Amino acid sequence: MEKLFHLKEHNTNIRTEIIAGLTTFFTMAYIIFLNPTILGEGTPAGMSNTAVITATCIAAAIGTWLIGWLSNYPMAQAPGLGLNAVFSFTLCGAFGLSAGAALSAVFIAGLIFILLTVTGARTALVKAIPLSLKKALGAGIGLFIALIGFVNAGIVVGEKSAATTVGMGSFANPAMLLAIVGLIITIVLVVAKVPAALFISMIATSVIGCVMQFVFKIDIGVSAPTSWVPYLDFSMFGKCFTSFGDLLSVPIASLIATMITLVLVDMFDTIGTLIGAADKAGYLDENGDLPKIERAMLADAIATSTGAVVGTSTVTTYVESTSGISAGGRTGLTSTVTGLCFLLGLFLSPIVGLVPSAATAPILIVVGVMMCASLKDIDWSDIEVAIPCFLTVVGMPFFYSITDGLALGFIAYVVVKIARLKFKEIHPLMYVIVLLFVLKYVLSALSAIGVL
Repeated sequence: MEKLFHLKEHNTNIRTEIIAGLTTFFTMAYIIFLNPTILGEGTPAGMSNTAVITATCIAAAIGTWLIGWLSNYPMAQAPGLGLNAVFSFTLCGAFGLSAGAALSAVFIAGLIFILLTVTGARTALVKAIPLSLKKALGAGIGLFIALIGFVNAGIVVGEKSAATTVGMGSFANPAMLLAIVGLIITIVLVVAKVPAALFISMIATSVIGCVMQFVFKIDIGVSAPTSWVPYLDFSMFGKCFTSFGDLLSVPIASLIATMITLVLVDMFDTIGTLIGAADKAGYLDENGDLPKIERAMLADAIATSTGAVVGTSTVTTYVESTSGISAGGRTGLTSTVTGLCFLLGLFLSPIVGLVPSAATAPILIVVGVMMCASLKDIDWSDIEVAIPCFLTVVGMPFFYSITDGLALGFIAYVVVKIARLKFKEIHPLMYVIVLLFVLKYVLSALSAIGVL
């Protein structure tokens, strides 16, 4: 172990690393149950809950081992919140891709990530984006995720009356009441800084839901397992290879938008998480840079393509890695333990039906709150900064699209700088990104009117 992970050099030991690995797993284990919920919302039929659970556990195990072994950092990876929303609501929903075609897009994006990483272009591209827009991107995704949670909980409903676009759900809805109870439990546990608060709240809410349904016969969407034998569903394995034809049949505008969305969102999500977690672990150098960041990003890129092969959305580094770091984790041994736990998570498939949407919705809402923390780093007193950041943040939930929110903010940034004749403040790559977004909308319009 010492030769592999250099425990003494990092002032840690096997016991501490094991505890840290377990801490990280239980802090992010909710994704095993939450990923099927998100992917099931907008994804076409064909991705069963058991298939998503199988793919989630395997992809998380492989991704976590990769980042731990390549960089020796105590990080963990899994299908990303926000990124699975891109898969479900943008690729499958807005663009109309089949689940297989969407997986093909994720696989290709992973290959692009690998190419950008090994050439150093990925880091250059991230540096081209103003810090304020990076902060706004994370907050916008947080609001979008929170909105999904509110909708899943039944707290927010669409077109409640002719005068409103959205409104509050009915308190006569037992699932909504359960979600509110779950939200209260989640908030209490989080503010009390209880370890694995999100996972514990999900289990507690699910237990209450089971009592409501099976004891008091109140239907809140819980289904009893037909068998307690773990069911490994490999039906989505390799779909990304057999669905390339479906992807090629998509209009060029949607294809371009697909790649832009996957590349940009994952890059910012990964960089932000790596830097944040590394800062907590004390890994940043005097310039605020992370040594071996290329290895960590390479692990992320490989995990993305691997995740697509096994049948899930983009895999990325989790901010919950900081829980294990707080418990003393300092090396890849922490990641090794966390990855092993995810592999054991394959045996949780029989109980997935016992976890209703009302139990996962509060987690989405609270995670959204956490992701909005980056708003404090934006200078709202500077109107040049505030306009593009505001449009990025509100565009994602308002348009129900991460892509469109991102495009609106980036285009606004370039317009604002040009209006102020501050051409030198615009990185050349920003012009390229904005032109691609504009091209996407032009081609979409031409396709809609039948020109393409």
